[in-house]
Order: sequence, then C-alpha cells, then structure tokens
Amino acid sequence: MKNGMIECSVCHSKFNPGTKTVSRAYDSHRIKVSSKQRALNVLLVVGDCILVGLQPILVYMSKVDGKFNFSPVNVNFLTEAAKVLFAVVMLLFQARHQKVGEKPLLSVSTFVQAARSNVLLAVPALLYAINNYLKFIMQLYFNPATVKMLSNLKVLVIAVLLKIIMRRRFSVIQWEALALLLIGISVNQMRSLPEGTTTMGLQIATGAYICTLIFVTVPSMASVFNEYALKSQYDTSIYLQNLFLYGYGAIFNFLAILGIAIAKGPGSFDIFQGISKATMLLIFNNAAQGILSSFFFKYADTILKKYSSTVATIFTGIASAALFGHTLTVNFILGISIVFISMHQFFSPISKVKEEEESGKMELMDSDSNHRPKDDSFIQMAAGANEEASHRVGSDERQPLLPR
Repeated sequence: MKNGMIECSVCHSKFNPGTKTVSRAYDSHRIKVSSKQRALNVLLVVGDCILVGLQPILVYMSKVDGKFNFSPVNVNFLTEAAKVLFAVVMLLFQARHQKVGEKPLLSVSTFVQAARSNVLLAVPALLYAINNYLKFIMQLYFNPATVKMLSNLKVLVIAVLLKIIMRRRFSVIQWEALALLLIGISVNQMRSLPEGTTTMGLQIATGAYICTLIFVTVPSMASVFNEYALKSQYDTSIYLQNLFLYGYGAIFNFLAILGIAIAKGPGSFDIFQGISKATMLLIFNNAAQGILSSFFFKYADTILKKYSSTVATIFTGIASAALFGHTLTVNFILGISIVFISMHQFFSPISKVKEEEESGKMELMDSDSNHRPKDDSFIQMAAGANEEASHRVGSDERQPLLPR
C-alpha cells in the first residue's frame, strides 16, 4: 500500500482499498481464470474426440487379413518411446524460453529433485502397462461387445477411487449423472451384442471373473493415481513429469519384451517386426492420446476425460454413418440422448449448489458458537479485508486441492 492506494499483484492496477472495489477486482480475476480453464477444457475435449475417433480407423488399417502381424508389446513400447521423445523436445523448448531468475529445468539438481518428488508416477506407469496386456487377455473369455459392456463399469469405479484417494466430493445429482452415463453407454452398445446372448448369460470360466475385476479396476486405478501424482507436484513442469511417466512405461514394456525373448528365443526380439505405415500412424495416434490424457489429469480431471471419450465414440458412430453408410439404430440415438443429459447434469452449477449451501450453514454455526466481542470481530474483519485487498495468487490458490 502506497499513499493510500493498493497495487494488485496480478494486474498491477492501483485503486482505493474499498471493500466493494477489492471484491470486484478479486471476482474479475476469478472469472478470467475460470474462462481460461473452460477454454482449455474445450480444447482438450475436441482434441480427444479427434484422436479417439481416428483410433478404430487406424486399427482397421493395421490389420492384415483380419489379424495383426505385429506384437502388441512392441507397439506399446514404441508408443512409450515416442512419448518420451516428445517430452524431451518440449523440455528443451521450454528451457530455452525460461525467464531470468527461474530455476533451470535442465540442471542435474532440478532433474534429481523432480525425479524423487515424482517417483509415484511409476505406479500408474506399471498399471497402464498391465492394462495394455489385459486388453488382449480379455478376448480369450469374452467377445468384443461384452468387453465394451464391462468397460462401462470403469465410470463408477473411477468415481469411487476419486472419492477415496483424492477425497473428491460428489453431490447426489453428480452421482445420478454418472449412473446415467453408465446407462447411456450401455444402451448405445447393446446394439452390437449377438442375438440370443446376454452379458450375464455367457458361459465363462471362473478365471474370467477375476480377469474382469482386474480389467475394470486396473485402468481406473491408473487414471486416478496418474491424476493424483501429477497434481500433487503441480509446480513441476508437465513435460518433466511426462518424461518420468513415459520413461517408466517404456522400461516396463521393454522388460516384457525381454521376458518374451527369453521364453520364445532371440528371434522374437525384433521390435519392428510386422510394423507397417498404418501401424506407425496407430503408434503416433496412441502417443498423442497419452500426451493429451496427461493434460486432462493435471489441468482437468478423470471424469471429464471419461465424458470426452464417450462423446468421441458418439461422433465416430455419426461419422461412420455419414461416410460408410452404417445405420444409426434406435439404441444409438437413445444412448446419445442419455449421455448428453448426463454430461449437462454432472457439470451444471445446480449440482454444486447444495454443497455450497451446506458449507454456508456450517460457517454460520461456527460464528454463532464463538461468542466474541464486537470489537474483536471488527478487528478480524479488518484483517481479512487487508488480506483480500492484496489478493496475491499463491500456489495453493492455483493448484487443485489435494489431501495433505
């Protein structure tokens, strides 16, 4: 404060320290931040829709006579290697554009300290590696349509894990929205079930139930742990975090390649065996999806990523109908309607009103229980006004709340 004027630490504008003025300036800054966040969410969703929409097309192009000539483990390793290369390039670019006085990104001390702080990223990297292998094992017990139906259970598993691990709070309306999402996806995919069969009526071995439990739980845990690990070290560069995450993933996949080579012989160690141009496009697409997912987990959340993937599947169905003449069934149209209703319900401000009202009631109860003199209350209010007037945006305000 200079000459009775206050300078904003964010926009450096000067104004009188009136309560209404400070409140309006603070609210204006909050609106700008939220609008940037909304714009980022839109870009993430659009990019995810494009990449996920291309996925089935590239998978179809990679097949030869209905089969893959390449090893899925090799493709997973090359995908992780491509993501590591991207992280290194972006780190070099970010380091060249650092401001004077900032801690150098490429110093040994920074790298070692970041590696120790982000060692938790090894957990989602291992879970992702396991999940990539489970996708093929599940085909031994279930047909593809049933696998899709079972994967829908990830929605609720992710929500429960977010509540347990990250202590995320969901309102009743949001839980209902997630249930609607599960129903909408299921209705949409029911059209692909073979006639005369049902998901619950399949003759499967006991081991299949164990695989189903792992198939649903492992990728859900990977997503939630990934979000927790990225956000818990929010000040660390996302490209440096990605370097660790993808580096761990490449190591785990390379160990799997070595294990297969030891079991089948040195002849199976050819990583590029059966890799065509279409397969390379598939690898780059998978790498781009993984990179985009890291931005989802750090700057948005896992639930938005799940909604985004669902919308991408819907757009893929519409594009298939427009380009290849595929028929849009009634189940597809009903599923679309339910999914969009669920999305609107989950992200609507109405779903958070009840929680805000409850927190307001708690504040009123606390103020009633503390019988403080009026003079003391006035002093506390004045101190609070001075803190709001400076409204410095600290690291705790920028980063999402996490359990300490």
